[in-house]
Parts: sequence; C-alpha cells; structure tokens
Amino acid sequence: MEEFLKTLVGKKIDAFCGGTSSVRGEVVKVENGVLHLKDDEDEICYVAVHKIVAVWERGEKDHHAGFLKRS
Repeated sequence: MEEFLKTLVGKKIDAFCGGTSSVRGEVVKVENGVLHLKDDEDEICYVAVHKIVAVWERGEKDHHAGFLKRS
C-alpha cells in the first residue's frame, strides 16, 4: 500500500480506514508507514498506512467511488 500511495503524491484522495473513519486531502508524501495529507485549509493530517482499507482519487466532482446516486 505504501508504494501505491507514493504514486498519488500531489493528487487529492479519500482514504477509508474502516467503520466510520475516513480522511480526505492532497497527498503530500508517504514515508515510514505514514501518509501525510493536506486538507483544504492547509492543515496536515498523518495516517498510519497499515490502517487504510481503501483509497480512491477525488475528481472534479465530489463523488465517492463505489456509491451510486439515485435519480
């Protein structure tokens, strides 16, 4: 997972950590098992890579992969 996350540096992502825990932000860097995310207010969040269950890139629209909107 750490090597994969390194390919997302500079991109905005959502990271799901199980239960109701998820984080969103721009990947700043990944090192020593820690994901560094910057939010919209330039605050940095640190996430243990081994706790991440799923990751998806955020596009222009506020959309979560795997979830469908009803018409």
